Amino acid sequence: MYDIIIIGAGPAGLSAAVYGQRGGKNTLILDGKGYGGQIINTPEVENYPGIKSVSGFQLASQMYEQAVDLGAEVIFEKAETVEDCGSVKVVRTQNRQYEAKAVIFATGAKNRPLGLDREAQLTGAGVSYCAACDGAFFRGRDVAVVGGGNTALEDAEVLSGIANKVYLIHRRDTFRGDLANVKRLQLKDNIEFLLDTVPVELTGEHMVEGLRVRNVKTEEEQQLDVSGVFVAIGQMPDNKAFENVVPLDRTGYIEAGESCRTERAGIFTAGDCRTKKVRQLATAAADGAVAALAAIEYINGMQK
Repeated sequence: MYDIIIIGAGPAGLSAAVYGQRGGKNTLILDGKGYGGQIINTPEVENYPGIKSVSGFQLASQMYEQAVDLGAEVIFEKAETVEDCGSVKVVRTQNRQYEAKAVIFATGAKNRPLGLDREAQLTGAGVSYCAACDGAFFRGRDVAVVGGGNTALEDAEVLSGIANKVYLIHRRDTFRGDLANVKRLQLKDNIEFLLDTVPVELTGEHMVEGLRVRNVKTEEEQQLDVSGVFVAIGQMPDNKAFENVVPLDRTGYIEAGESCRTERAGIFTAGDCRTKKVRQLATAAADGAVAALAAIEYINGMQK
């Protein structure tokens, strides 16, 4: 029996573990993919308060080590179901069952696909969702990045130092990402902006050989002879397996406000998996602290 089981080892989950352990509760983190979440794929983090610049992997590693040093247990297994049995919550993985007094969902989000035909088939064969992971495979080649947020801008910058040419494709005429990032890209000779443009077809039989795009204003189409297509169009939640125990909104996010409390007693949520307007590293870490403190308060109330 644990005090708190945290589902997800990203920044929100690791933050929750730190606060849970410091609050005198024994915590277990479950994650089937490893620790760090999406942040480990970010080559440089410059917007986390108090740290001027750090790689995402380094920051995630420090958060992980801090939680473990405080006594948090981490098991790399995927939580498949959660059952609310009142004062006891049962979390099952493929092989084992764990029990706790409280559960914190910190499942984060996963990459949103383009929705093109054969996208899944060509993933790993030219289609990628991580420039930092796969960029080196496209050294000296032409590639495309699809998206308009900071992730897309950062991916384009990373790839500009590896690839021969980078097409940055965005469906609107202005970017959602930081202006400072946009200005840096405008100075790169090998980056071409294709605004008001959407991808319509991946070409190539067994490997990506090109990407057909269309201008949404002129309806004009063109073929880009690229070897790689890097998708950075946002994220989507991965909470479907838990809809029986926590309420989800129409897009699949766990319904909870800034208190990080769900409508189920003893079940909390933190980070990108919950309903919120701003999904950033700093807000994920903050959510983890709020959720853990709320869980501690709940457990202490049970013992009175």
